[in-house]
Amino acid sequence: MSTTAKVAAFLKEFHARMKVWGVVFQDKREKNTAAIFELGITRNERIKVLEELTAMDYSEGPIKDWDKGRDLWVFGKELKARELYIKVTLGMSREGQVVCISFHPSEHPMKFPNR
Repeated sequence: MSTTAKVAAFLKEFHARMKVWGVVFQDKREKNTAAIFELGITRNERIKVLEELTAMDYSEGPIKDWDKGRDLWVFGKELKARELYIKVTLGMSREGQVVCISFHPSEHPMKFPNR
């Protein structure tokens, strides 16, 4: 399976689970909290960004989670003239909420192999 197909399959499951069970944002992380204020965005705006992720936004992954969770995937998206670094996972179990671990302006230029 090509990388694009793998990303598309991940996003299909990610979006389906998000629609049914929702998303947990790890807002206790300082970078994420700062981004919310810096960008002036609401939870619903962040959800919309996640809902609009496509294989073209893919940057890297799957990456093994050292906390024994599910694989991590990194995407980038433009919002308010800023490139966002978005790291997500399907969560800890086969069902339930997806998790957005990182949602903040990128600190380094990102690469997008599908663009």
